[in-house]
Amino acid sequence: MQIHRSDAEQLDALAQDQISAFEALYHRYKQPVYANLAKLVRQPEAAEDLLQEVFLTLWEKRHALDFGHDVGGWLFVVSYNKAATYLKKQLKDAALVVRQPELADVLPQLPAPDEELFQQQLALVEAAVCRLPARKQQVFRLCRFEGKSCEEVAATVGVSAASVRDYLKQATRQVRASVQASLAPVGAGVVALLLLVEQLG
Repeated sequence: MQIHRSDAEQLDALAQDQISAFEALYHRYKQPVYANLAKLVRQPEAAEDLLQEVFLTLWEKRHALDFGHDVGGWLFVVSYNKAATYLKKQLKDAALVVRQPELADVLPQLPAPDEELFQQQLALVEAAVCRLPARKQQVFRLCRFEGKSCEEVAATVGVSAASVRDYLKQATRQVRASVQASLAPVGAGVVALLLLVEQLG
């Protein structure tokens, strides 16, 4: 997917430390990122905190980012990683509260943040989305990457909101299957990504 021209310009400005570019990207993408986080962690306050962490990561990595993919896709994967870390911590904390610390030892072990792994995750998601039929791909990108409602997407695409929901459900299922088929060579970090894609469906 091509980066929108305005996004490309904002990313160039961001790399030059322009706060206004960061603010523009934040205001454009905060809603879809928050929507995904809220679906994953199911706690509004936690989703707000994670939203800030996602955009803090964007700012901290502004000089080193490789946006071969669109910024929406990059934020999408970062939000998954943040949510995965949060949910793992919540499960461990719960295990400790009920005095069964042994449960914490059997939770899926997520690797420490790694740029190579992150790029693999991002490429995997992008490849899966690119394999979708054109209409499903358009719906998935508008809903998941840009945070548009089913009604907004219906108006853009020219179908009913019910059809959009159906396309989105099918697209999510296909992305999940595609990610799952690629798990073996990519590693454990993508297992967490797959589990979170499951929750979004």
